[in-house]
Formats: sequence, structure tokens, C-alpha cells
Amino acid sequence: MNKVILMGRLTRDPEVRYSQGDNTMAVARFTLAVDRRGRRDANGDGAQTADFINCVAFRTNAEFIEKYFRQGMRVLVSGRIQTGSYTNRDGQKVYTTDVVVEEQEFADSKGAAANAGDGGFQPASRPQPGNAVGDGFMNIPDGVDDEGLPFN
Repeated sequence: MNKVILMGRLTRDPEVRYSQGDNTMAVARFTLAVDRRGRRDANGDGAQTADFINCVAFRTNAEFIEKYFRQGMRVLVSGRIQTGSYTNRDGQKVYTTDVVVEEQEFADSKGAAANAGDGGFQPASRPQPGNAVGDGFMNIPDGVDDEGLPFN
């Protein structure tokens, strides 16, 4: 089984290109900075505590990523590892490893994602329970019996 699940922050805006020909296809490439679990910079020497994982997405996944993903956002992706190789201009063989994204999700709230671009994470503000207006729930008028609602 080849299954990968990653949560990390985009190191820069995704690079999206479209294939040529009759059936154009979107291809998005981006890098996720994924923290190493349990690793701390104890020495204070600035040692790397994250891995930088190259990701690629195709078709509608790539179009979604192009539209909504930005540098600094924390996202969750799942997919599979794909390896490959090519010969560069100097005649040297270069090996590649990418995560082919099959699913993607936002890992932060909308407010936190909006602040990600400025380099600092700030949690989204929540309405207070007593005065929560526009919280996404419909007010149920008095006199409506609970049995008429689609849930209990």
C-alpha cells in the first residue's frame, strides 16, 4: 500500500501550469514544510526541525489548489509517493520523489489562513456565546415543536 498523509505549511504559492494539446490539464506543484514530530532545537543552533516535501496535483485538484492555496497556509494533503528520474543538462541522472496529491483540505480556520501570508499565525476570533450573531445557525421561532426538526 502506498498512502501518504501530510500536514504542513506551503513554502510559497503553488506553481500551476496547463498541459498543451486537445485535453488541457492543470498541474500544480508546491512544497510543504512539515514539522518533525517531537523534534526540538535544544542546542539553539538553528537545526532543521521540518522536512520540505515536494507535492504535485493534477486536474481538478490542481485547479482547487491554484484558486485557494497560498504561501504560509497550513494544509492537509493525502496521496501517494511517486519516484522518478531524468538526465539533466550536464548528463547526470537526477532522482525525484514527489507526493501525488489525491485529496487536499484546509488545516486552519479561514481567519487564521488569512493571517498566514503575513508570517504570523493568529487564531481566528470566535463570537461570544451570549451575542453570537451570524454564527451560521438559523434562529428557530418560538412555538415550533422539536418533532418537526430534522434532528434531536
